[in-house]
Amino acid sequence: MSTIDTLRPAAYPADIEAIVRGRHGNPFVTLGMHGGDGEPVAVNVFAPQAGEVTVIDTATGESAGTLERVHPEGFFSAFLPKRTERFRYRLHMQAGEFSWDHEDPYRFGPVLGELDDYLMGEGRHLEQYKKLGAHPMEIDGVEGVSFAVWAPNAQRVSVVGEFNAWDGRRHPMRRRLGTGVWELFIPELERGTVYKYELLGAHGERLPLKADPFAFSQEKPPATASIVTGLVEHDWQDGDWMDRRAQHQALDAPVSIYEMHLGSWRTGGDGELLDYDSIADQLVPYLQELGFTHVELMPVTEHPFTGSWGYQPIGMFAPTSRFGDPNAFARFVDRLHAAGIGVLVDWVPAHFPSDAHGLVQFDGTALYEHSDPRLGFHKDWNTLIYNFGRNEVANFLLSSALFWLERFHIDALRVDAVASMLYLDYSRQPGEWVPNRNGGNENLEAISFLREMNIRVFERNPGAQTIAEESTSWPQVSRPVDMGGLGFGYKWNMGWMHDTLSYMSLDPIHRQHHQSQMTFGLHYAFSENFVLPLSHDEVVHGKGSMIGKMPGDRWQKFANLRAYYAFMWTHPGKKLLFMGCEFGQEREWNHDQSLDWHLLDDPLHKGVQSLIGDLNRIYRDLPALHQLDCDPDGFEWIDASDTANSVFLYMRKGRDGVPPVVVACNMTPVVRPDYRVGVPSGGRWREVFNSDAEHYGGSNVGNGGYLNAEDQSWHGREASLRLTLPPLATILLVPDDA
Repeated sequence: MSTIDTLRPAAYPADIEAIVRGRHGNPFVTLGMHGGDGEPVAVNVFAPQAGEVTVIDTATGESAGTLERVHPEGFFSAFLPKRTERFRYRLHMQAGEFSWDHEDPYRFGPVLGELDDYLMGEGRHLEQYKKLGAHPMEIDGVEGVSFAVWAPNAQRVSVVGEFNAWDGRRHPMRRRLGTGVWELFIPELERGTVYKYELLGAHGERLPLKADPFAFSQEKPPATASIVTGLVEHDWQDGDWMDRRAQHQALDAPVSIYEMHLGSWRTGGDGELLDYDSIADQLVPYLQELGFTHVELMPVTEHPFTGSWGYQPIGMFAPTSRFGDPNAFARFVDRLHAAGIGVLVDWVPAHFPSDAHGLVQFDGTALYEHSDPRLGFHKDWNTLIYNFGRNEVANFLLSSALFWLERFHIDALRVDAVASMLYLDYSRQPGEWVPNRNGGNENLEAISFLREMNIRVFERNPGAQTIAEESTSWPQVSRPVDMGGLGFGYKWNMGWMHDTLSYMSLDPIHRQHHQSQMTFGLHYAFSENFVLPLSHDEVVHGKGSMIGKMPGDRWQKFANLRAYYAFMWTHPGKKLLFMGCEFGQEREWNHDQSLDWHLLDDPLHKGVQSLIGDLNRIYRDLPALHQLDCDPDGFEWIDASDTANSVFLYMRKGRDGVPPVVVACNMTPVVRPDYRVGVPSGGRWREVFNSDAEHYGGSNVGNGGYLNAEDQSWHGREASLRLTLPPLATILLVPDDA
């Protein structure tokens, strides 16, 4: 017997009350259309903004019945007369003299499938960003947005925004059992909609509104909401670059990286931030002029606090809106690629900030972070550490890494603070950390994550690279995983940077006692694939500028800096220089100010800039300076023992048949005439570079361009040159037929 009188009410009072109070954890059980298959059809709607709700049959455009207001706060419910089969419908709402039609979110089925559940549970959903977050789409002929978020311990999750008056009762989501993912398709929403998630925590408490962890765009800080954007839809024109980028980033390639902070490289006339397009207008020709092969961007992932420079990110899938939308960032990358310049981004999987709208206690529990502060809290930065051992968290980070490479054609990820990930006792005192299962201080879960990340990056993105900022002597950081390494392509050589800067800061009269600080790096120079970094970290927090670190009067400061840069560009390893250092910025970097471009009116500053351009050209044009950067066969000391004169003599070599480059560094302000140097062959030699050249601001002491080798053995070689070593200078010589 099937009559309305014998059926349960269209909605149970307890369910109605839970919906109205915003405490229903399974809204699809109540809201939407129910019944059918021969049973009477009922429709339940929560619409506190409406005074009257009518169900419209989409096929006919006619009313299928008016719902009864069964709760004063706006719950409408009714069985539909003579309807025993479900049908497509929309809602016609009226409030006073206003009326509108509205698609019911609760008539649409799930968007995610069983395979998504399985892969997310396993932590192997490599393109998770295609499912979680906010995605504009069409379902059943209706345009709208699908939302999905992971919050397994929440009692209720809702999408909120201006479209529903930020009322968490109006769009509660469907919970997918097993994975703890909540999803909802909201029809008629459009790109540009601002939204957040409202969650009831594990104990029913209402949490601070949360930004979407998978948002592709966020409001410009200090605002914190997410924006419906969808995946970037740029028409990429960089096919030629992508086909060739492997050779531009290989171990035998000349890699010279310009590190920059987008917000303080240049600003507008009134100090305002430039957008991605305006930055590209100026950056592309500048990098081409100076010959840098790559640009490295300090984090572009969205971050609430500008003073963190991006290293405390919340939007791991969102280019910061400070400079434009995601499509503008894609244009930025495409333009650099068109100019033959690779794009690296700093990526931060080590930690995240504790801002209430972010990942902290996301569902009322320690979800992304560890609950134990000995594992989950960074004392140095007052940030939270990801729980790398949780499948879903590792999957979140892995998806982020792949997202930047695959959706924005980023060429390399420079992974920040790797040392803090590897060691459980990083910057902690005894008793402040928890040993691993073997009793050691290695973070086994983080190690596993980094290896998996590197495997997937190289597997899925031919020609891409990963670079570790790792400040300890952890072995095999840049060696393959199947050989026991972490799998990175390159590693920053922090030891080289600290030692050589310490040496260069000394008054030249004292350098004779510290020769080893310049030579020690060669003992381990080929244990990893190194990048030599003079990064932003060396010109902030009271460390002064690069030119400020140099001793002596003004002329000597610039001479020291030029000699040091030439030493760096001829030393084994790829090169990285922070913006402003290329022209001798005098004050330390301030993220709130543009670089001091006016300094280029000074010939000494302009000379440093010219020197960097020439060093990049020589580094690129002479294979001996880059071909074996990561191979011990590419370097040979001629003499590192002349401590009394603070002179360094060495040779850079390429593969068979490549002419060598002889390098002589004089790190004292004394001209040294008739300085004999052993060379590998006789004949005529050419001085191809001299950091003391007048063009760079030097004293123009040198060797007249050419020298003839003498048949006098020296430094264990059959032939030798009698050089004039300029003061505080580095010179490069090659066989004349090279």
